[in-house]
Amino acid sequence: MQRITPHSAQQGFLTFAQNTDVDYLRLAYVQAMAIKLTMPDSQYAVIVDKRTLVQVTDQHRRVFDYVIELSEDHAEHEGWKLSNEWQAFHLTPFKETIKLESDLILTRSIKHWWTSFRLRDVVLSTGCQDYLQQLSFIRTYRRVFDDNELPDTYNGLMYFRYSKTAAEFFWYAEWIFKNWEYVKDNLLKNCRDDNPTTDVVYALTAKILGVERCSLPSMEYINFVHMKPAINGFNEASGWTESVVCEIDLPMIRINNINQYHPLHYYEKSLVTDDLIKEYEQCLLKKNS
Repeated sequence: MQRITPHSAQQGFLTFAQNTDVDYLRLAYVQAMAIKLTMPDSQYAVIVDKRTLVQVTDQHRRVFDYVIELSEDHAEHEGWKLSNEWQAFHLTPFKETIKLESDLILTRSIKHWWTSFRLRDVVLSTGCQDYLQQLSFIRTYRRVFDDNELPDTYNGLMYFRYSKTAAEFFWYAEWIFKNWEYVKDNLLKNCRDDNPTTDVVYALTAKILGVERCSLPSMEYINFVHMKPAINGFNEASGWTESVVCEIDLPMIRINNINQYHPLHYYEKSLVTDDLIKEYEQCLLKKNS
């Protein structure tokens, strides 16, 4: 396995892929292909654990620029493996990193976002959009945020660069992850999360550090389309793919005939089928030939 020096390359995209009953490596592979299709010069890194590393194939490595193994797995016994997220700062191979959740697809270039991100050392995306491309005001999933007056930030898409501010941000995040029982019982009101979620941890970190230091709320385009049911007015009992017409015309994805120009946090992992993977592979091969 290649030796990777943190913060040695200039800029790129990063995600975590720790397989559970969900094949997150598969999602990361699709994400990487989407990025290479829309921004061919981009670099992409994926962080995996030992169990997932053995599932990385040569085909994956043709798309991934970096495969990084966790040296310490703090989420080894978790079903939803979030407790390693703070390690992104320490493991990224880039001086500037756009960190994405693995179930997020880019349908067009966001290269111009780098310029806006550089106004801060850390940028958490603020708010989210529905598939109609409208900012969402639905608070169904944000009650702990409202009860604790936390900023409406999302970790699904964030930026950080190698800096003192980013180091401080991730130090606080690490402490909150590792001391979650104390935090939820003493620092948060009405928190019923037995395990920490990255959205809550990073929002609390932003509040401690200073929201103005790690967000750009005036730039409303720095967020993504979130396909959680309530945000889009869908039935919680069924997946959104059962509620709408979804058309794939790579790199574009259309939902109910509406082009999804913003990064698409598709949430329903069933969107990634073998056919979709083959379609991405063929498109990428054609673009590179």
